[in-house]
Amino acid sequence: MDRVGGSFYGLAFGDALARPTEFLDVAEIGRRFGDGPDELVGDPALVTDDTQMALAVAWALRDVDRYSAQALEPRLRERFVTWLNSPDNNRAPGMTCLRACEALEAGKLWVEATVTGSKGCGANMRVTPVGLLPGLDLDLLAGISQLQAAMTHGHPTALAASELTAYATRLLVDGLPLAEVAAALRDRCAEQRTVYRADWLGTLWEGPGATTPAAFIARGWDECAAAVDLVISALGRPDDGEDACLATGAGWIAEEALGTGLYCAVRHADDPVRALTRAARTSGDSDSIAALTGAFVGAVHGLAGWPGEWVDRIEYTDQIGALT
Repeated sequence: MDRVGGSFYGLAFGDALARPTEFLDVAEIGRRFGDGPDELVGDPALVTDDTQMALAVAWALRDVDRYSAQALEPRLRERFVTWLNSPDNNRAPGMTCLRACEALEAGKLWVEATVTGSKGCGANMRVTPVGLLPGLDLDLLAGISQLQAAMTHGHPTALAASELTAYATRLLVDGLPLAEVAAALRDRCAEQRTVYRADWLGTLWEGPGATTPAAFIARGWDECAAAVDLVISALGRPDDGEDACLATGAGWIAEEALGTGLYCAVRHADDPVRALTRAARTSGDSDSIAALTGAFVGAVHGLAGWPGEWVDRIEYTDQIGALT
């Protein structure tokens, strides 16, 4: 079973499937797609900036010979700026990513380039490749996840949500059942609540209203813990089959994208395509939610969980194949 490939392709499949539904309400999605969407559209089936930036992170990881902030930051900068200037960067990219990448291109230090008040889901829609790295210890997973987020989204919740997203991916690749992931994430929130990774984040914590590094990062972990608690509570109720955003959040912000993506994956743990459809039929940031849903459920089922023809039809299949 190729869990790594299943996860990375799953992210792209969810992204592409939900690309047409991102700015629609559920009623309009129903009118246009019936019980779907459940089929990729186009050849190639186009993705959004979610997959493009996940590829940027994955290639940056491939470009370094060691995992440290000093080695990885220049490669992430290079890949983010390349994405910024790509003619294919025309898929409604997030303003935070655009603003921060423009500042990175101008040569600013990343702690000055980042948008410190943003916890948008652009921080963690692209982080699952970190969780797919074989043999990565949890301290490195945490540092890499938080750094790649912090370079554009400097809010502590963006950092914590990114780490949790990569951690969930790692747990699933390693065989943890989907139903047990939310509890494991809640434990991680408690364990890491006051851990500020200065070797990766430097002086990011120093800003208006800052008191200590521990207080800065605790805010992020507390907001993520509340989001995970919402998922656990929602999963404890019968599934109404309706808009998942009503249960766990619209997904425009990092902790909600994680929560709603995981919620859809757990609700349809035995049917990967149905999980993507559930995520795509949402009133919020549907493509980011579905991308994370695909990464999670794909890590469980591997490539065999997806329709065989989708691999050949998805945009960037050559890059995903080379990376996995």
